[in-house]
Amino acid sequence: MLRRNLDQLREINFMRIVVHGGQALQGTFRPSGNSNSALALTAAALLTEAPVTLMGVPDTLGTAIMFEAACALGTDVTRDGETVRLQTPALHSRSLAQDLTEGQVSAALLLAPILARRRHVRMEVDYPLSRLHTHLCALRDLGVNVQVTNNVIDFQVEPWQRREVTLLQSSVTATALMCMLAASLGRETVIRNAASEPHIQDLQQMLVAMGARIDGIGSNVLRIWGTDQLGGASVQLSPDHIEVASIAAIGAITHGSLSIEHVNPDHLKMIARVFARIGINLYLNGSTLFLPTHDTLTVSQREEELDVPIETSPWPGFPSDLVAMATVVATQARGTTLIHEKLFNNRLLFVDKLKAMGAQIVLCDPHRALVIGPTRLRGEYMDTPDVRAGLALLGAALCSERSVVIDSAELIDRTFENVVSKLVGLGAQIEVVQQ
Repeated sequence: MLRRNLDQLREINFMRIVVHGGQALQGTFRPSGNSNSALALTAAALLTEAPVTLMGVPDTLGTAIMFEAACALGTDVTRDGETVRLQTPALHSRSLAQDLTEGQVSAALLLAPILARRRHVRMEVDYPLSRLHTHLCALRDLGVNVQVTNNVIDFQVEPWQRREVTLLQSSVTATALMCMLAASLGRETVIRNAASEPHIQDLQQMLVAMGARIDGIGSNVLRIWGTDQLGGASVQLSPDHIEVASIAAIGAITHGSLSIEHVNPDHLKMIARVFARIGINLYLNGSTLFLPTHDTLTVSQREEELDVPIETSPWPGFPSDLVAMATVVATQARGTTLIHEKLFNNRLLFVDKLKAMGAQIVLCDPHRALVIGPTRLRGEYMDTPDVRAGLALLGAALCSERSVVIDSAELIDRTFENVVSKLVGLGAQIEVVQQ
């Protein structure tokens, strides 16, 4: 079953969708589990010989590739719907080849269990090593000998050295890597400048269930008391807060009303606050989020502001993964919004596609865009640049006055589980063509 799911997902190598805008989203929505959590927790399951059960696991290409990599390393993986069971009596390999990981940076997560149990690993990479700079520095600080030759990195565990590691950046993957290694050491380790995103908190809760002790969960300073005998665990993944916020945003710009169930309100407080600045009012009641119908969206502007800034920052700030969606919402809100992407250089480059649809946007530099709204969007054709921008552009197409053809839409479904069919279930008119 696992092999067939991966093959089926890989077969969707090109998806064209035709989006007919103007339909308000209505109904009840239940988000999938956090796919980033699934990747990290799968790697953590390989730290122990004991069985591990993950619940609420989304069925995406990214998770399928990670499960396939785990199988190749010696893990027995079985899937029953949203529940995945993993057990790794022994790790059979010390190699992470490109054909195994398919170039995913998340494959670096698998370094932790291999180093903890086999003490040596060789990894091939086909992307710039600068993307792993924080990870490599942190591993060296812990006492791992790191040798780089062309596109191959060799890791060899020497006597573990420092008990305190300060990450150069609050990288999610680097934090996960350090947490897993610290949890498998029979000593105390302090990690500073750690990431604290919901999927990192999911991982930390799992490591605690496996026998580690962690102080500071949800903060950027972690104190971890590890054990060399981690046990099994049964863990429920948190709902995907990016999917929740994205669906709510699309609902607002299509003048719809939604009830989104099974959310974690703590993961949505900052998002709701930022969305309110661009006219979206969200209401939380326990684990349910309500989006009322918005006839119009208006930027909430203070007297001293010429424009309303929307700024990304590390968690618990406004996530960079939502900057594209916030930009689309700003095109539909009355007023001027300054989008400031502080974390990444390329997240705003997609705005040319919105400008082609009629949006009034000035790209000031790679990090800032000035959006003047509202504007009527009219599109005909666009190509999906990446996952996050792709979902935002799909939202723009759903409020467009014309039908829009979107190519490479498979990129969206590869990270957000069946999101196109979920939108159709809420009333969106989307025709899917797979080739």
